[in-house]
Amino acid sequence: MKKILALALALILALGCMIACTRTNGQSSDKTVVAIVVAGQFGDRSFYDSSKAGGDALKKDFENVEVKTVECNGENFDVQMRNAADVANIVVCVGWEFYDIETIAPEYPNVDFIWIDNATSAPVKNVLNITYAQNEGSFLAGYIAAALTTSGTVGAVGGEDSDTINDFIVGYEQGAKYRNEAVKVEWNYSNDYDDPAKGKECAKALHDKGADVIFQIASKAGDGVFEAAQEGGFYAIGVDSDQKYINPDVIVCSMKKEVGKSIYDAVAKYLAGDKSLWGTTWVANLADGYVGIGYGDLGSPQQVPNELKAEVEALMQKITSGEITVKTTR
Repeated sequence: MKKILALALALILALGCMIACTRTNGQSSDKTVVAIVVAGQFGDRSFYDSSKAGGDALKKDFENVEVKTVECNGENFDVQMRNAADVANIVVCVGWEFYDIETIAPEYPNVDFIWIDNATSAPVKNVLNITYAQNEGSFLAGYIAAALTTSGTVGAVGGEDSDTINDFIVGYEQGAKYRNEAVKVEWNYSNDYDDPAKGKECAKALHDKGADVIFQIASKAGDGVFEAAQEGGFYAIGVDSDQKYINPDVIVCSMKKEVGKSIYDAVAKYLAGDKSLWGTTWVANLADGYVGIGYGDLGSPQQVPNELKAEVEALMQKITSGEITVKTTR
């Protein structure tokens, strides 16, 4: 009997060893697990959904990649970051709210982190910060808005009064003034990224001030800007993704911020054995194609004439060459 018990114990220990050898911090050795953790929730059709699209593309193109998604719904950012690190090789934190990544990432030396839209105060060995030159793309959006306005006033609805959102706004205002110094630029903040009713209220307030082209920079709350534009008979500009398909009659263009593409490209380099980006801050910009303007599908209505599109292309060259320096809050 003692021999049987000893044999059984040995088998259990061997099995435990096999499991331990094939998993580290909850990670499977034959899969690279990528966890995309968003500060809010998916369904915004812009910032967060773009990150998910990047994950979906990775899962499609790489057989050895498993993608998990986590929604924080505006709370428990540290807990969800740690939960993700327990089961993933790469944790992608989408949103400025994950600032405790500076102290949490070193707790997981075998996990690599990507922080989207913000940067650590000092380099962290296993953290890649990705920020975006949204000011450059917003300059182009402002130029278009100033060209299309008939009232002489354009507007912007930001999700909050923060450096990131204001980086959009300073570029937008500069671009509008570059087109026409006399154009008035108004803006306000929804102080919410999830409630379209608040975005709609902000857009209506700007329209009451005369704005007839309004740039939404408020994630899902920006859907309310599109609703207000439809009801009020004015134009809107989308953000982060090409949003024209949502309402092609009122959305004239979108300022694209290729969050998904940047995540895809960073992870693809990682899978190829290149981790040189980690421990640095990568500014994804206009020159590299991570920021730009989208006009929707070719078959959709085009409120921006070809002549104006050509002017925008010329402006892009001036920005990337350094001839035009776009203001920034960063």
